[in-house]
Amino acid sequence: MVSLLARLPLLVSLIAMGGLAMLVPAIHAAATGEREIAEVFFWFAALTLVGGMLIGIAMAGRTRGDHPRRHLAGLLVFFAAMPLLLALPFHEAVGNTSFFNAYFEMVSCLTTTGATLYEEAGRLAPPLHTWRATVGWLGGLVIWVGAIAVLAPMALGGFEVRRRVPGGDVVAIGYSQITERADLSRRIRTHAAALLPVYVALTMVLWFGLILAGDTPPVALAHAMSTLSTSGISPVGGLSSGGAGHAGEVMVAVFLFFAISRLTFAREGQGTGWSVLARDPEIRMATAIIVAVPLFLFIRHFIAAYEEEGAELALLDGLASLWGSVFTVISFLTTTGWASVAWGTSQDWSGLQTPGLILLGLALIGGGVATTAGGAKLLRVYALYKHGVRELERLVHPHSVGGSGGEARHLRRRGAYMAWLFFMLMSLSVALVMAAFSFTGEDFEQALVLAVAALTTTGPLAIHAEIEPIHYVDLTVSAKSVFAAAMIFGRLETLAIVALFSRELWRR
Repeated sequence: MVSLLARLPLLVSLIAMGGLAMLVPAIHAAATGEREIAEVFFWFAALTLVGGMLIGIAMAGRTRGDHPRRHLAGLLVFFAAMPLLLALPFHEAVGNTSFFNAYFEMVSCLTTTGATLYEEAGRLAPPLHTWRATVGWLGGLVIWVGAIAVLAPMALGGFEVRRRVPGGDVVAIGYSQITERADLSRRIRTHAAALLPVYVALTMVLWFGLILAGDTPPVALAHAMSTLSTSGISPVGGLSSGGAGHAGEVMVAVFLFFAISRLTFAREGQGTGWSVLARDPEIRMATAIIVAVPLFLFIRHFIAAYEEEGAELALLDGLASLWGSVFTVISFLTTTGWASVAWGTSQDWSGLQTPGLILLGLALIGGGVATTAGGAKLLRVYALYKHGVRELERLVHPHSVGGSGGEARHLRRRGAYMAWLFFMLMSLSVALVMAAFSFTGEDFEQALVLAVAALTTTGPLAIHAEIEPIHYVDLTVSAKSVFAAAMIFGRLETLAIVALFSRELWRR
């Protein structure tokens, strides 16, 4: 039986995964007395599983190619087409929404963006929020597995910064290594079998922790799944509206570190122990940002509060402001997009407006390679930083020799070159998406925020980066279409899209 399941086509496995996921909101709805919603999701789950079984029978015995373009095209089709299936029960259960809006919502959830059209309280029943969080959780799992099984062998998704062959030559896009590995389906199943228990266990631990902190079980489950997937999906409008308070934020902040470096959940032969994490460049870069940016924000708020006439510089307000900055920085750096309960306190304490440019910059930096976080990735930023430090050293000592070994030299040279190439492609992508938004009637500031939010998969950015929040429900159909396409584009990253349409890749 196990061998039979292992031979199923990957498409059938993904369809079955979607069908099984529909049982989660069905169980929630049945437990809370939402009979109609329970029936909708149960019957769609049954139809999906039967349809997947029929497709599996039809595809049985067929030989499947293992061409590199199939790997990337499969991810592209998954994020673009799978929401069509996932939107069917959602559209039917909501009832008074268009199918396009349901598709937009599922694209947002599956790409772990978290941009929602249903912000109004009571607009959706609690089981539908559970479905949104479940889809985001599945999207995070696919990103975890896909990055290691698909993007890593092709030296994409940030792996290109450190990719070297044993002889010392740099492989920018490692197509030649793909033919030496197992086929795509087997690689994905192998990595999924290793990562799924970790992913589920972490989610369960955080779920119970949030319940103990004061969240209701459905809200705690949604927040736990959204934390591990960095989707920022919440049935109550974020952690600040939940019941867990500061204790819940501390738990979430700890679990968000799994979006900073893949070494927190997959060592990949790089050793064991805490020393490996201490030497990891992504963790070191993230730590520097998490320390420096909140201090800057705290000093900024402190000076403003000190200069304001009649302001009371209470110690508790200052500490709350500092924690609000720390948590919000961690959240936006991992592209989750939740604001702290104390974030509003820090604004009221100082009288300053939201530092939107800082939040935009954090989202653009993003989290770690092969994690659920979006953005440019910390490893690319670290490579550019090391290259800049080396260039400054050469200005002072032109004949100096850079040390730290061959890997460090590669990171400063070819790694920095690949990182700079990605940043140029990302800047071009932001410009093109902004231009597309301008044609839909958005002004410059709104177009910039929406473009960054979509390409970095940080949906809540539109709420917190502007003085006046941008509500996705107010966007036109054309603007929603641009945003949906940009979410898919940003989830796969620009370099992977360019590689997909590479002439060299299609000749192989």
